[in-house]
Amino acid sequence: MPKVRVLVIDDSASVRQTLVDVLSADPQIEVMGVASDPFVAARRIAEDVPDVITLDVEMPRMDGITFLRKLMSQRPIPVVMCSSLTEAGSETLMQALEAGAVDIILKPRIGAADHLAESGDRIRDVVKAAARARVGARRPTARTLDPGTKLTADAMLPPPSGAAMARTTEMVACLGASTGGTEALREVLQALPANAPGIVIVQHMPAGFTAAFSKRLNSLCEVEVKEAQHGDPVLRGHVLIAPGDKHMLLERQGARYQVAIKDGPPVSRHRPSVDVLFRSAARAAGRNAMGVIMTGMGDDGARGLLEMKEAGAVTVAQDEASSIVFGMPKEAIARGAAQKIMALEHIAREIMAVDRSR
Repeated sequence: MPKVRVLVIDDSASVRQTLVDVLSADPQIEVMGVASDPFVAARRIAEDVPDVITLDVEMPRMDGITFLRKLMSQRPIPVVMCSSLTEAGSETLMQALEAGAVDIILKPRIGAADHLAESGDRIRDVVKAAARARVGARRPTARTLDPGTKLTADAMLPPPSGAAMARTTEMVACLGASTGGTEALREVLQALPANAPGIVIVQHMPAGFTAAFSKRLNSLCEVEVKEAQHGDPVLRGHVLIAPGDKHMLLERQGARYQVAIKDGPPVSRHRPSVDVLFRSAARAAGRNAMGVIMTGMGDDGARGLLEMKEAGAVTVAQDEASSIVFGMPKEAIARGAAQKIMALEHIAREIMAVDRSR
């Protein structure tokens, strides 16, 4: 199995060395070089093209966003942004994702090297996922990763009991995504009208980033989008996005639905977890729910989508051609969880079609 060859671009020598050490600890990853700024990086890429680039935002001579845009227009390569987490920085990272970055690695402004060393597993997983991403004309490899031992949604709530509320006129759409999901979700939500059914979303993101993501989507869409808070009602024309590092569950209050935001262990290696949201929807909404699993690495959401299908929900998986990483949808399809498989551009129309059929 060929190694994932990585170029590390960061103006901090200590961060560069820490990333080299963290990535080199995985036998499936080879750090082919480092660069202190985009100009040095451009020379290295001209000599030897990496599989993945880790890229800082704030650097001398040229900022990372400008370099990313130039790179994607000339020689698309999977890029993982590595940046400090501030409110302004979150907006910058949104620009990076829109410009073509596959994922993000967060580092604090103080003690960045120590933080990165402690986040080794997450960094290695992100880089290996990026190597499988579709960027421009680039095709993903057939490489798969060992999922290892991980918790299921049992860690947060018991399996569906079959006691979900009987079919009503209101439908709740539950969407789950990971790598590549920020732009995929934007495309779906922008295509929805203001009277779309209530929507709840888990997008794998770290704490502090989902607020900026929600704000950005809200400025672009007819539906109202916000980062979910505990007890928020699920309303027509509104979209609730799970906050980073918290699980989000769908709950029933009489004939209406609301979300619960909870701490808990990572499920399927993620917090928030798509499996947790989907299982809660199977328990609380049953046939009143629709589940959509979208682009992302791993299998988070596959079990939950099957539970939603078994509870009577309509279930959809994004197809391979339109997925940045065909991991999560592929696993759901393999389990027989998806009743329909469709391109990203058709998902919003399907949500509205299911809503009209009620």
